[in-house]
Amino acid sequence: MPDTLLKLDDIACRYGELTAVDGLSLRLRRGEIGCLLGPSGCGKTTVLRAIAGFEPICAGTIRLDGRDIATPAGGLPPDRRGVGMVFQDYALFPHLSAAQNVAFGLRHLPRRERRDVARRLLDLVGLDGLVDRYPHELSGGQQQRVAVARAVAPQPPLVLMDEPFSNLDVDLRERLGGDIRRLLKEQGIAALFVTHDQHEAFLIGDRIGVMREGRLLQWDSAFALYHQPADRFVADFIGQGRLISGVLSAPDAIETAFGMIRGNVAYGWPAGRRVALLLRPDDVVPDPAGPVEGEVVGRAFKGAETLYTLRLAPDAEVLCEVPSRLDYPIGARLRVRAEVEHLIVFAD
Repeated sequence: MPDTLLKLDDIACRYGELTAVDGLSLRLRRGEIGCLLGPSGCGKTTVLRAIAGFEPICAGTIRLDGRDIATPAGGLPPDRRGVGMVFQDYALFPHLSAAQNVAFGLRHLPRRERRDVARRLLDLVGLDGLVDRYPHELSGGQQQRVAVARAVAPQPPLVLMDEPFSNLDVDLRERLGGDIRRLLKEQGIAALFVTHDQHEAFLIGDRIGVMREGRLLQWDSAFALYHQPADRFVADFIGQGRLISGVLSAPDAIETAFGMIRGNVAYGWPAGRRVALLLRPDDVVPDPAGPVEGEVVGRAFKGAETLYTLRLAPDAEVLCEVPSRLDYPIGARLRVRAEVEHLIVFAD
């Protein structure tokens, strides 16, 4: 692939007897923003540190911009890899102003040009009036903006970000995530960041990789992860939903408690095979004439919508998201129907 910038081929990392990363491969194109998503301890930060040069690999190769930067025999030191890094704790120099922090990696440029670049980047991240402030005079969100501006200032082909917004509140994370995405796209810089928050990954990433126990289960767009998950773990980890039992009656049709459900995917199992169908909250629609009645056993008010948990049977539940003006108390009986476009089915 000619526009591939970062290429990881079957890499592995170990800490003694513990395998932290196992047989992981991925590709990141120039100017593309990727995300590694998964629960704590799945190996995502280890992957980032291996690319940066802070952890060795014991198998595979890491290739950046056409050159091998890491193999089991060794690799380039971190300062020769040409990679920018944004740390979770910001890691700003406390004795330098915001502008001086950003200009730190531009010592090869004349002083006036360093200052101009720093001011321009701080303006792009919304800190044009704070260029002379020191880190202790800035909020957490402002410090993170300075850290990102410093990482992109030398125009590296790739910036690595390790849980960059985890210390910030939810609203600020969303605003800052959008701002950082725009900055990276304007500068034409690729990025790979690590998070355990899928909403953050959806907001920033062009491609998202779901990891579990050191393995990359799926590297795909947010749309594909949600509507075409590779396995049950990805389906459960991305978004919300519940599995219900059914019987395959045709490659693209399943007989369920909701009646016959047809979708946009054909499966190769024989007719009569028992399967599990994933229903997302938007697949279940209130309908007084619906074929299934459920008891409201849970409700989560989300502003414009309320997310209800409906018990269909002792061992069967579905989620249903409806406008919050339709208010159903716990214990209410609600008839629903299934309206499924993307068929997500697993062997039962």
